[in-house]
Amino acid sequence: MATELPWGRPLDWPEVQHAEREVTLSADLNQLRVIARDLGLEDLAALRGELTLRSWLDGVAIEGCVVAEVTHLCGISLEPFVVAINEPIKVRVVPLGSPNAPATDAAEVIVDLESEDPPDEATSGVIDLAAYVVEALALALDPFPRKPGAVFSPPEDTGPISPFAALSTLSKRPS
Repeated sequence: MATELPWGRPLDWPEVQHAEREVTLSADLNQLRVIARDLGLEDLAALRGELTLRSWLDGVAIEGCVVAEVTHLCGISLEPFVVAINEPIKVRVVPLGSPNAPATDAAEVIVDLESEDPPDEATSGVIDLAAYVVEALALALDPFPRKPGAVFSPPEDTGPISPFAALSTLSKRPS
């Protein structure tokens, strides 16, 4: 059975390190408004994280899904439309100074798109699960939202456009 946690309540390392735990986070109305504003959304009706925390090396693995109801503005018609998001989340976090943290002094960074992301290194003695839920939501958002059925129709070609077109109409006026 999942434990309902208050949104934004950080968890201390002893709470998450040694036992498997299921957690649910739900943002309230004020938090939804702030998150919607921060992410540039028209509206955010619901945001919930359903997470499982497991011990991983000297840190914790966070897995589950982010469920949200987002209102976008269509990039073509500028009409609002609602999108349901159900995005998986998988993050590993290690404490500050962990030998399992990614090396940051490397001169060259090699990115392998097929491998798992390196673990995050917690900069304090706590883990903010709400921040990971918002991050997963932000990554799941379509940067160019399009309402289903919206079709772009280019304007009709009216001939060559010149920066002097307005001047030519002035010169044709009777004096």
